[in-house]
Amino acid sequence: MSIMDFNVKKLAADAGTFLSRAVQFTEEKLGQAEKTELDAHLENLLSKAECTKHWTEKIMKQTEVLLQPNPNARIEEFVYEKLDRKAPSRVNNQELLGQYMIDAGNEFGPGTAYGNALIKCGETQKRIGTADRELVQTSAINFLNPLRNFIEGDYKTIAKEKKLLQNKRLDLDAAKTRLKKAKMAEAKASSEQELRITQSEFDRQAEITRLLLEGISSTHAHHLRCLNDFVEAQMTYYAQCYQYMLDLQKQLGSFPSAFVSNNNQSSTTSVPNASTSSSAVTTTFLSSTSNTATPALSDLKESSGSRKARVLYDYDAANSSELSLLADEVITVYSIVGMDSDWLMGERGNQKGKVPITYLELLN
Repeated sequence: MSIMDFNVKKLAADAGTFLSRAVQFTEEKLGQAEKTELDAHLENLLSKAECTKHWTEKIMKQTEVLLQPNPNARIEEFVYEKLDRKAPSRVNNQELLGQYMIDAGNEFGPGTAYGNALIKCGETQKRIGTADRELVQTSAINFLNPLRNFIEGDYKTIAKEKKLLQNKRLDLDAAKTRLKKAKMAEAKASSEQELRITQSEFDRQAEITRLLLEGISSTHAHHLRCLNDFVEAQMTYYAQCYQYMLDLQKQLGSFPSAFVSNNNQSSTTSVPNASTSSSAVTTTFLSSTSNTATPALSDLKESSGSRKARVLYDYDAANSSELSLLADEVITVYSIVGMDSDWLMGERGNQKGKVPITYLELLN
């Protein structure tokens, strides 16, 4: 027999098998043929594998969005990964913002309060950007890659064996159908032989599929370890960011005294609303200001007299009981019994209202 004749016979046999499976599948759907059901344990394993694949894909894709919000950047990284090439280094959003702040601070003047603050904030943003880059890299290695390996490796193998099991099941049921329809003794003998072979092949494939599916429990245990690594990476990142912001807050806390020395500059600086008790910046300003105005303010709070005070920077009143301020203007301030220690009563002509003491410099 020539190779060509062998290939023709093989193709004919494959076509016959395919047709037999198609007929069996169609008749099952129409309710005209019986279907061999898988045992409950195997069905549960198949359901568990499908559920694992479904949620692993969702978690993986959303983690990618979390770590890289830019969809174009994600597509570019995917292309480079498929080409087995390293993606070019890209400045992230925090680093870009930090560089803009530093450039602006240098142009406004490092010697000015605002310029100096911008430079310090920019340096902190760049450090956060570096920490973010480390988070992305660590999460990709310890979390995303194992999830992707399961989807593209283990689950593909399971899906292949599952499909093969389905084909073996169709072959088995088709053999059962032919045996029922066989009338001649010779045809029955042939059908019985075919049934024994297809049953054996089905049982063997069911066992192979079961062994693969039982590995899903090990996959869950591995993904749990990867999840712990991801949480640890996030914890490290947020701890670094918190420490960076604490350090920045301490540096910014020394700026009120710098504002006093820069009052001769024409530009004005706006700061957060001091009426917000939770404002970390205002709290730091109050606790860390070491200029000579602080003792004077304390003396004023204890006395019943009034003093002139220069406004250090703009303030917008939060309600009708407060007085709005403009940087460099001079107002009269005095204390009222029972008033909060962070506030004084201010007067400007016929206008009167509460003003925050951290916005003031008492004059002699």
